[in-house]
Amino acid sequence: MKKKYLLVAGVAALLVVGVGAWAASEGPGSEADPVVSKSYVDAKASFAPVLLGEGQKLLGSEGAEIILRSGEAFAIDNGENGVSDLTSGKDLMSGDQVALNHLLLVPRADGRGIMALTEAWVMVKGIYDIQ
Repeated sequence: MKKKYLLVAGVAALLVVGVGAWAASEGPGSEADPVVSKSYVDAKASFAPVLLGEGQKLLGSEGAEIILRSGEAFAIDNGENGVSDLTSGKDLMSGDQVALNHLLLVPRADGRGIMALTEAWVMVKGIYDIQ
């Protein structure tokens, strides 16, 4: 009986240690859950208003979201694929006009975005570059 009790206690201890090690490896600061800065989270998690001057380009990084709020702009593609207009469900290629209040998605950081034809206010979520 004593041997059986010791065996059960040993298996239970191994399970506790194994679960603890697994939890520690997946916790904050691990490769699966890296520590990030507040500014990075803010840039990824909320829309920010951006004013574009006539002729300025806003090029999005992977996963950037853009909403044209005022003014006129057209899409910039990467030469093969366009900017995803999630509101209308189609790809916008270079020269296609961006509709007001449509949600655009830049799928990769490969030069896609929008170019302002007039002064334009946009809402942007994610990483982007203005040229």
